[in-house]
Amino acid sequence: MDQNVMVKVEHVSKQYRLGMIGSTTLREEMQRALAKLRKKEDPTRLIGDSISGNVGDLFYALDDVSFEINRGEAVGIIGHNGAGKSTILKLISQVTGPTTGCIELNGRVASMLEVGTGFHRELSGRDNIYMNGAILGMTKAEIDKKIEDIIEFSECRQFIDTPVKRYSSGMYVKLAFSVAAHLDSEIMIMDEVLAVGDAKFQEKCLGRMGDEAHGGRTVLYVSHNMNTIRALCSRVIVLDHGKKVFDGDVEQGITLYNGLKQLSGGTINLKQIKRHLDYIHRRQSLTALKIHTEDSRFEFGSIICGSLEVESQETIDNAGFFFRIQTVGNVAVTRMDTSDPIAIKGGENTFSFKWDVSQLIPGKYLLDIALTQRNSWGNVQILDYINEAYCFEIMAETEDPVLINWTAREYGYYIGPEILLT
Repeated sequence: MDQNVMVKVEHVSKQYRLGMIGSTTLREEMQRALAKLRKKEDPTRLIGDSISGNVGDLFYALDDVSFEINRGEAVGIIGHNGAGKSTILKLISQVTGPTTGCIELNGRVASMLEVGTGFHRELSGRDNIYMNGAILGMTKAEIDKKIEDIIEFSECRQFIDTPVKRYSSGMYVKLAFSVAAHLDSEIMIMDEVLAVGDAKFQEKCLGRMGDEAHGGRTVLYVSHNMNTIRALCSRVIVLDHGKKVFDGDVEQGITLYNGLKQLSGGTINLKQIKRHLDYIHRRQSLTALKIHTEDSRFEFGSIICGSLEVESQETIDNAGFFFRIQTVGNVAVTRMDTSDPIAIKGGENTFSFKWDVSQLIPGKYLLDIALTQRNSWGNVQILDYINEAYCFEIMAETEDPVLINWTAREYGYYIGPEILLT
């Protein structure tokens, strides 16, 4: 392999079997087998887990993907949820192996695939820095030279000797990014890591990754935020349903990516949508979104009606819903909150709603949905959060509409949708 080529992916495919295979105990296996014979639902399934697909059905997360990344390149990998972005990064990081094809690396890899990946929860932040360095093949003396810079960049000095299990998700991101950015490795891999940190730290991280790329380090970055892709990357790879559909100019790739956003149907199974690490296996889960029309194209000035289904293991009071609307270019447009508290009973719940989207200009939009709960002190806790749960389009009134270019800021109008118990 050419010494200037840092990552070489040749005809790589990754195949998985759908459904749950194996379990932790003999008792659970027997419960599952008995339920299957009776044609009942799997009693061991956790809330939020997908129940579609039979055990043994094959699924290609990646299908014959090939590309090369040279030394010093900052490459963005973009695509819709389920396109295979995280899978290709896991293969390059050697977390898992390809079903077919091969991957060649020319250097050590520092990766951050999820919040807290590679951290031991019982160890302190300082101990985890040394452990990550050792995994990368660094000596204690080499880590000693960098540890003060790592701690300073992470902004976690006050908590550096506290077990990381007590860290917030934002602190996880700060420390994990700082470790990956400062330890000696030729290839740095980042998967949606800036989605949790605050805006100031995101800007700091982008600057650091840009400096690393200009200094000869190779950066692979996955994000749904096209503004950070534009700021950092000189090239993008677009994946769609496991296949590479574009490799080249950033703006051309983003334009193609936006065009790949398919309008959602009338009913969306929210169980199948991947959650962020913080919202996996919670006691409450958003399970289905139903829109009262099969066509997700709406006239300008419309109100969207539908229902949300929620599954809960317990009764909770003071619950609510939070909706965030953004353009397909990931520019935040507006957000909507329920105005009155909602009671959720144990089991299945259905709530009807109306979204006033009459102020949205013509174009495609994405909807994020969150289930929340407000405690007695007035603080809001997110119980479940789904990114890009629904894609819809606002149609123009005339054939030649006057379009407005949205800027990268959150607009200041907030609409309280009507939530009705059914």
